[in-house]
Amino acid sequence: MTFYSLPYTPDRPAATEARLEAIYAAAKLGLKGDSLALNAGLTPAQFRKLAEFDPLVELAEQKGRADGEFNAAKTLHDAAQMGDATAALNILKHQHGWVAKQQIDVNIDQQISITGALEKAQARVIEGAFTEVTHIQDNTDHADHAILSQRGNGTDGAAVVAVDQG
Repeated sequence: MTFYSLPYTPDRPAATEARLEAIYAAAKLGLKGDSLALNAGLTPAQFRKLAEFDPLVELAEQKGRADGEFNAAKTLHDAAQMGDATAALNILKHQHGWVAKQQIDVNIDQQISITGALEKAQARVIEGAFTEVTHIQDNTDHADHAILSQRGNGTDGAAVVAVDQG
C-alpha cells in the first residue's frame, strides 16, 4: 500500500498594496460585503479571512467609504452653492433634520356678536305642534286563560320557572 503526500498550502491571501487599493476603490463607490470582495478580485471567503488577519483591510474599506461620502457631500454642497434649490433642500432635510411645515396657519379677523348668533339660531329653530300620548291600559288580566301560561306566579303575571322555597 502506497501513501501519497498531498501538499497542503493554506489559502491565506496577503494584503498587498494592490489588493488594499482595490478594496479602497470598491468601498469608495459604495460597494459592501460580497460585491466589494468580488470587485476587489477576491472571493467573499478570501476577503473575510484577509479582513480577519490584517487590520489594514478594514482601514482601507473605512477610508474608501469616508472618501466616497466626502465626494458626494462636496458635490451636493457645490451644487447648492451654485443655486440648485433641490440640492440645498436635500442637504437641509438629510443633514440638518429640516422638515417642511405640514400645517396651514389661517387667521380670520372677524368679530362675532353673541346676540347676532342667538338671533340666527332662533330663526333656524323649527316650531311645531305636539300632542301628548295618554297611557294605554294593560288588558292582559281579561285575556283568555288558555293563551296565558298557567305558571304566571311572578310579578306582573310573568312566567316563573321555579318558585323560591326559602
